[in-house]
Amino acid sequence: MIRFLLAAVMIVLLPMGVSAQGAQVAFGGLQQDTRAPVEVTADSLQVNQADGTALYSGNVVIVQGQMRLAAPRVLVVYSSAGGRIQRMEASRGVTLVSGSEAAEAQRADYNIEAGQVIMTGNVLLTQGPSALTAERMVVNLRDGTAQMSGRVRTVLQQDPDAQDQP
Repeated sequence: MIRFLLAAVMIVLLPMGVSAQGAQVAFGGLQQDTRAPVEVTADSLQVNQADGTALYSGNVVIVQGQMRLAAPRVLVVYSSAGGRIQRMEASRGVTLVSGSEAAEAQRADYNIEAGQVIMTGNVLLTQGPSALTAERMVVNLRDGTAQMSGRVRTVLQQDPDAQDQP
């Protein structure tokens, strides 16, 4: 019985690219142009010209292309050259949505130049009816992949209408 369960787990996890470092999953819904305009809405804004930051708080929603990020608090850090957004640090419970895929975590750091979102703290990724959890997820927005690490757990829902293939 244990061999059967181990074999079943390996069959399910191998296509997802599980490694000793964690699981790499397709995240095609989040592949996007990181040069697209960024729209931010919030209840309040505090700008600090001295350190080049803007703190948005209260019902913060950030939209870039097809991606939407929501959090209670987001710190936007601007580059010193040109005033372009360098990175955004969302905290206190973050939701990242694109298409049918969604991720939740305690914190998300979005490095726009690198095209990378790092989510940490009780990460939950849903892809349709399937779900993955981990402590950390690194999303590469340029190629639409994500690397999950830190006690990765996967729940894969089977299509009830699918016929068993001989």
